Amino acid sequence: MDLRSYVQQQLCDQNELEVGAFQLTEQVLEKRGDPCGIYFCLHGPRSVKLIAIWETKSNSILFYGSTGQRVHRIRLASTPSWN
Repeated sequence: MDLRSYVQQQLCDQNELEVGAFQLTEQVLEKRGDPCGIYFCLHGPRSVKLIAIWETKSNSILFYGSTGQRVHRIRLASTPSWN
């Protein structure tokens, strides 16, 4: 499973949503012109936005709820493909 699919699955599972029912957008994050992560946003029902950020340096994914509070962190065993 690629990074995008994994994040989408996790966001949907954590919020009891059907995978593929809502749009998932992403944006590469940069620091001083170098990629440092990816920002994912699942656009859920009633304008709810669920966020996940993959940090390349720590190789972890931070998950945020609809209120913007961090709800979960997963450290990945290997670096996923994302290009």
